[in-house]
Amino acid sequence: METQSQTVAFDSFLQRMRNPASLDLVRSIKSFIVSFSFYAPNPENDAKRIQDFFSTMEAAIRDHPLWASCTDEEFDNALEGLEKYVMTKLHSRTFASSAEDVKMDQEISEKICLLQTFLRPQHLDIPAVLQNEASWLLAEKELKKINAFKAPREKLLCIMNCCRVINNLLLNASFSEDHVLGGADDFLPVLIYVTIKASSPCSDLFLSLIKVQWVFGCIYHEANPPQLHSNLKFIQSYRREQKLVSEAAYYLTNLVSVKSFILDLNAKSLSIEEIEFEESMQAARLVNRVPQVTSITLDNISTSGRQTDPGPSAATHKRKTNINGGSNYPYMEAEAGELTIIDKPAPGRISPLLADMLASNKMSPNNDNPKDKYSSDNEETPSTPNADAVSTPREKAEELWSSVPLKIGLQELLQTRHYLVFLESKN
Repeated sequence: METQSQTVAFDSFLQRMRNPASLDLVRSIKSFIVSFSFYAPNPENDAKRIQDFFSTMEAAIRDHPLWASCTDEEFDNALEGLEKYVMTKLHSRTFASSAEDVKMDQEISEKICLLQTFLRPQHLDIPAVLQNEASWLLAEKELKKINAFKAPREKLLCIMNCCRVINNLLLNASFSEDHVLGGADDFLPVLIYVTIKASSPCSDLFLSLIKVQWVFGCIYHEANPPQLHSNLKFIQSYRREQKLVSEAAYYLTNLVSVKSFILDLNAKSLSIEEIEFEESMQAARLVNRVPQVTSITLDNISTSGRQTDPGPSAATHKRKTNINGGSNYPYMEAEAGELTIIDKPAPGRISPLLADMLASNKMSPNNDNPKDKYSSDNEETPSTPNADAVSTPREKAEELWSSVPLKIGLQELLQTRHYLVFLESKN
């Protein structure tokens, strides 16, 4: 509902700007956007320059005849529309504009990637009553949307929606489980855990399967909240200052604290023995270091049309390079026709191991109407599971992987990944 109101407000702003009477405002806005590119990127100066422009335009819009009789809400919508228009146009120039920001994003991403392999709720002293995976998944989903938007307000709303889900979880626990709310003592650990675990559904499924952690830890290296530092800095710098108050400021401050906590996290930060923490981190580093060829292989697969679409977030970014000169968005290197989505491995390239697994489950990737042991033979629709069947794809995957040898080749893993995703889609 809030997204729809944003769209209406922005459309109303654009409609008024199309009025010939607003020509002077339009010229001022476009002139500022064009002149902004003349300056070398400097985050501090850029933020001050844009905030000063917003203040100048606020006074100009307030005195303009088109808004002479408008309500406070309509005036606020005009300023929101101005912010969205300007920052959308300047996004590529202002977002992650310094090498320091890029380096910080990479450092946080790598740290989160390591922690994802072993961190558990008990390590953060999260009470059992607050361990609600359904609520956590919803919160993670909201946080992952942050890179799908370019305007500071919309990015901030992603953070607020994530935090509201967690806050509702705390309230429900206090009512239904007689849990005494601990304020930030309850809220912050859950937000930390959600931020670290905010990975894609596929990576969450595979990271739970110990036998293939080393592969998918590398493949989904960018699965955690993308460019967390740059997003937070972007909101702090370019969201209108008078809007960073109350609930918005509280939730933003909490996520900034989470970022700092993750960067400085060590064994003393968690309820875990120091030797266990160091061993887990070292194992995670080895996991991410070993399959470097895997990442290269997957990039090659993506350019040959055998990798799934990277998702809506990547589509919102222009091509960016990291501090080493490589692309942070390898999918953007491919042409549009090369990003064909293929959910199943090509016929004739099924490995013997995968063929045996498919045969044992009475399912073939080339079968248009598959039947497996989790479905009844007389079901009316393929999407209707048998009442006695195991309901979760995670349990199916774990049972399937229980018979898979530990030493398994890359080709088998890739093909099996398609098969497991196919299993998940049937539910």
